[in-house]
Amino acid sequence: MTIRTELTDLGMRAMNGIHRSILRLSGGRLGWTIGTMPAVELHTTGRTSGERRSTMLTAPVHGEGRYVLVASKGGDDRQPNWYLNLVAEPNVELTIKDDTLLMRARTATPQEKAELWPRITAAYPGYRAYQQKTSRDIPVVICEPR
Repeated sequence: MTIRTELTDLGMRAMNGIHRSILRLSGGRLGWTIGTMPAVELHTTGRTSGERRSTMLTAPVHGEGRYVLVASKGGDDRQPNWYLNLVAEPNVELTIKDDTLLMRARTATPQEKAELWPRITAAYPGYRAYQQKTSRDIPVVICEPR
């Protein structure tokens, strides 16, 4: 690992920890929305460890029981671990406020991503900058009830 990748990973863990602290310290009154996007806690199964893993994310597109996540990792050249976990085991859980939903996650097809991308970047323009920062195609993940 390079210093850059270590700093990226440390920054991601720190942001997740801060987000969880805001939720905990506010008794859940703050932190469940970021801008116009709902925050969600994604629960996956570790692809190597088999252990339950959780991360805080936003869902820039949502409705009718479906939540769309973006595996941007801030424009890093590596896929986020949560994404690799759900590719290996697509049965996931999403916690939104007090509700935990059983979901099945899948990577959007290129056509689905093309249709969703304008709505994603309208909700948070930073995703466009993240895509420009990396040579990897940032996956869009669709979570639907199972």
